[in-house]
Amino acid sequence: MNAAVTMKVPASTANLGPGFDSLGLAFSLYLTLEITPASEWKFEHRSPMLAGLPDDETHLVYQVAKKTADTYGGELPPLHIVMDSEIPLARGLGSSAAAIAAGIEIADRFADLNLSDDQKLTIGNQFEGHPDNIGASLFGGMVVGVSFGESAEIVQLPSPEVDLIAIIPPYEVKTDDARRVLPEQFTRAQAVQGSAVANVLLSALFARNYELAGQMMEKDGFHEPYRLELIKELPEARKLAKEAGAYATVISGAGPTILTFAPIGKGKEIASLFTDRFSDCDVKQLHIHSGTIQYI
Repeated sequence: MNAAVTMKVPASTANLGPGFDSLGLAFSLYLTLEITPASEWKFEHRSPMLAGLPDDETHLVYQVAKKTADTYGGELPPLHIVMDSEIPLARGLGSSAAAIAAGIEIADRFADLNLSDDQKLTIGNQFEGHPDNIGASLFGGMVVGVSFGESAEIVQLPSPEVDLIAIIPPYEVKTDDARRVLPEQFTRAQAVQGSAVANVLLSALFARNYELAGQMMEKDGFHEPYRLELIKELPEARKLAKEAGAYATVISGAGPTILTFAPIGKGKEIASLFTDRFSDCDVKQLHIHSGTIQYI
């Protein structure tokens, strides 16, 4: 297809506590791309969040699109892409996964690849290294997956019926820094407990037992205890949310964004509490994005 199009790619959170590098959820912050056939590649960025990104073929979106087209035998035409974004960079909200998903979709559409979901996931996983954020941005809703390096498997789960509230601090946490504080090894007992907690979390989500799911979200042993030093707002946010009736409050991805899961109807109250207490942060009430990438 060579007609101009506008594409909206959702942000995502990963982990949900113990689902480390495996569990992802798409929600209502978007990367928007206005795409027009052109004589040469050119990127423009409207959002201040995207300031400083390249305007030529060194752009991540181009790199992904080109690799996708080359891998699956397509010819990628030059495009003029104007990008706008509601997804802050380096905040644990899947900004890189959204850009990668956009590149894959651009190649699929403009190089006439007709990719399957498995082929899209394979390319996305190769760029991201894990399928949680990229799976959520590509396919929407909640996903659980595993990476085997060059390949990945993913399952789409029913989306939880909850309110979502995000606290987005003004500072960045780079994924490399967030991984650097993690231990290199876990004992067998730690690994058994960590995987059991994640298993119960998934089972509780399937059963829509959100009280139990919330308990499991806050019992992660793989990454959250080690990242507390990087995200100073988490302990108080968790306490405030719990007192207001929330199910759980966790680190979104590598952070520093903090995500609260609450009963339907509680989101506005909790967002107000967070806004009053964390005045230097951006507090947003979010909604789960269901379905695939949107064209408008």
